[in-house]
Amino acid sequence: MDTVTPVQYGSVLSVAIAILVLTGIAVGVMTLAGLRMRLDYLGAITRAIVQLTLVAIVIAWIFANPEGTILYFAVMLVAATATSVRRVGCGWRNALLVGGPIALAATVAVAPVVVTGALPLSTQAVVPFAAQVIGGAMTAVSLTGSYALATARKEWPLVEGWLAIGATPRQAGRDIARESAQRSLTPGFDQTRSAGLVVLPGAFVGMLLGGATPAEAAQIQLLVLASLAVAAVVAAAGTGWSLAPWIGGVDRTDTEHRAN
Repeated sequence: MDTVTPVQYGSVLSVAIAILVLTGIAVGVMTLAGLRMRLDYLGAITRAIVQLTLVAIVIAWIFANPEGTILYFAVMLVAATATSVRRVGCGWRNALLVGGPIALAATVAVAPVVVTGALPLSTQAVVPFAAQVIGGAMTAVSLTGSYALATARKEWPLVEGWLAIGATPRQAGRDIARESAQRSLTPGFDQTRSAGLVVLPGAFVGMLLGGATPAEAAQIQLLVLASLAVAAVVAAAGTGWSLAPWIGGVDRTDTEHRAN
């Protein structure tokens, strides 16, 4: 089989120049169109530069020191949990209600890929793969919790009705949590359906840029999509189950306060 010549990337200076040109175009278009989001854009791109630079340094250290992988994953899970706690508004005392599903989903989604040998058991392969799965699980948890809170606020009389007839908080919040979990899965499933047809997914493009063959890139992308889908399902279902008592146990004033 023919080998693919590795791509030769530009220098740091050329990348910096390209980013400056792209930023100038974005700011210019927003100025001409009267879009008042120039500071938002500049803040977002600046934050991305800082964060990706730091992540690159950390990942390089992890590759050189594989024993730090567990610590890295622990930090990622804490950061993902903190993000979901903030987005859901459940408070740190309920952090395990969102952190647990994230950790469970990541484990369930990554383990089969590694155990079957579909992905090499190496730091260079597992770290970026698992990190992407953790991010997907966090998104599913955040969406499920946010939808559940918004729905509970909107349909609070229904929750009160369940409680009034003697239902437990879990029973009162169960249907809302289940529907919210289902709703949170739609964006991810749509992304999976459109992969390769509407957009070229990130892993596929990254593999091609790294010199992999199209077949190899497609193989890894399929693993990523399948794992992300499983992580989303487990995370959404787990969050729906864990948050049901909380949804059914908060009062309307509390839900309005948290939603705001």
